[in-house]
Amino acid sequence: MTNTCSPPEDNLSPLNIILIFTVMGTECIIGIIANGFIVAINAAEWIQNKAVSTSGRILCFLSISRIALQSLMILEITFYSTSPQFYYKDGVYDTLKVSFMFLHYCSLWFSAWLSFFYFVKIADFSYRLFLKLKWRITGLMPWLLWLSVVFALGYSMFFSYGIYTVYCNNSFPILSSNSTKKIYVTETNVVNLVLLYNLGIFLPLIMFILAATLLIISLKRHTLHMKSNATGSRDPSMEAHLGAIRAISYFLILYIFNAIALLLYMSNIFNANSSWDILCKVIMAAYPAGHSILLIQDNSGLKRAWKRLQSQVHLYLKK
Repeated sequence: MTNTCSPPEDNLSPLNIILIFTVMGTECIIGIIANGFIVAINAAEWIQNKAVSTSGRILCFLSISRIALQSLMILEITFYSTSPQFYYKDGVYDTLKVSFMFLHYCSLWFSAWLSFFYFVKIADFSYRLFLKLKWRITGLMPWLLWLSVVFALGYSMFFSYGIYTVYCNNSFPILSSNSTKKIYVTETNVVNLVLLYNLGIFLPLIMFILAATLLIISLKRHTLHMKSNATGSRDPSMEAHLGAIRAISYFLILYIFNAIALLLYMSNIFNANSSWDILCKVIMAAYPAGHSILLIQDNSGLKRAWKRLQSQVHLYLKK
């Protein structure tokens, strides 16, 4: 099954240009600031302590990938809006799509490892394999992060073969003159795209679901243990369980919307810069920013640092 999509006749109207740049630009800037803040805090910790925690290292990898992803979004819409001849040039279009999928898969895998790390550190199971994993996870995590980068890079290269075919049609007349205008047409092999896309997200999403399920089981066992000991109040372990489950749930809800929007956008089902196409782009830009803000809110250290930064900015503006 092949889907054909071409830009609208007038390419981008001024209203669409303002709308896309305003909304997506605001979302991307918020996301870059939030992720830059996470990187800066963990970099400061590394400089001060000559080491960074495992969760901080995962957050750095995740935030850097999202900064690059949202920067690429801005770059892509800029190329398309200002220079479609360059955007649809041989090699450029495929390179942008491959780069987009590479950063998307990196972000997904780093989020999966963050949830997996929370599960291993917080869950309370007495199985020998689990206890061994709990003891070794800190040493394994750097290797797992870099392995994810290699996997994401290798797997995203498949999106450059047999998915997109770009060609141009020079016969479109411009009403205000006697010249013609190049119209670029993109044919997308939707079957191959959907298959590759779903295979790529299957394993990390399974990790999320398993981590959430096992955390719920661990929380239930912990609650029953507390009741048997006649302890009615919450303890730090219960708070940690609930916080991890909440963080994983936030991600899954946000990612479902993002995954659907990304698949529709990559499939070129909608005409370029139609209302549905713009909506997909807005959702894709909102997901990294929204999830990063929630990570800051759920991390006590990052939340304290953010409040200190806010107070310093407030004092500076009052001077």
